[in-house]
Amino acid sequence: MNDNNSRVRVLVTGADGFIGSHLTELLLAEGYQVRALSQYNSFNSNGWLEDVAQSPALEIVSGDVRDAAFCRRIVEGCDTVFHLAALIAIPYSYEAPGSYVDTNIGGTLNICQAARDCGVRRLIVTSTSEVYGTARYVPIDEKHPRQPQSPYSATKIGADAIAMSFYNAFSLPVVIARPFNTYGPRQSARAIIPTIITQIANGAREIKVGDLTPTRDFNFVTDTARGFLAIARAEGVEGQELNIATGTEISMADTLQTIARIMQSDVRYVTDPQRLRPANSEVFRLCGDSSRLRELTGWAPEFSLEEGLRKTIEWFTRPQNLAKYKWQSYNR
Repeated sequence: MNDNNSRVRVLVTGADGFIGSHLTELLLAEGYQVRALSQYNSFNSNGWLEDVAQSPALEIVSGDVRDAAFCRRIVEGCDTVFHLAALIAIPYSYEAPGSYVDTNIGGTLNICQAARDCGVRRLIVTSTSEVYGTARYVPIDEKHPRQPQSPYSATKIGADAIAMSFYNAFSLPVVIARPFNTYGPRQSARAIIPTIITQIANGAREIKVGDLTPTRDFNFVTDTARGFLAIARAEGVEGQELNIATGTEISMADTLQTIARIMQSDVRYVTDPQRLRPANSEVFRLCGDSSRLRELTGWAPEFSLEEGLRKTIEWFTRPQNLAKYKWQSYNR
């Protein structure tokens, strides 16, 4: 992007979501003109964009990436497109895989076609560490085999392939950003960290969880958003797939114990069967190698897990935020 950010218009799809809303805030803070896509709904809700301070530089549009003509209209006039819109809940992908194909693969196709038609300077397509499945080796670099262990991860593998096909066939300036397990304020309660925090904060003595043996590479959301921005600004990264990861791993059990220690709680956990993935679908180990991203952009995480968890706990335990979460029911 050029130095005069105030003249640069960018599009963020999925801006109403967890990572998208934080990326939108970062882009606004950096002086960009942001067109933010919020999925259309009859409640007139803009999701987590409701928590983003309004600005003359922020244009919120409502719609759906499954509509090709709509995608063409919102991409028009944008220098850079950050494509984050997706169905992301792994448990629900077992129930409704067709909707994941329509949104994640079909939506990515529509955005790629629109970006090609409109001649954008850079299209950043959001992938996920779930495409790797259980690690065959660690740290996981971008050459690691893809293993579709859930319908969700299968559709993200497909979306990545669609995007790279546009790079290879049409020279579309695509970059695949692949965040590992992002956490922080505004995350859905279906994820392990908000699940633990909200239950403890509401006074539960027994914390309902799924399998606590898997390990994850947790990245604080501010660092993930910075990774996206670094990719957007870097030169010569088109056609690359770039992990955004810390290179460290921690088990779910140790994560629970760390949160309990910070929150000064002596809770115990119980396994909730509905939170367990089907056999052969659980990803048991994730630990990412982001050296390629560091070499190409200079990005590095700024937050330790302890620091990030403290910020996350502080946000979730504010009464106005905690009230938004239905902690007693399992969020698919």
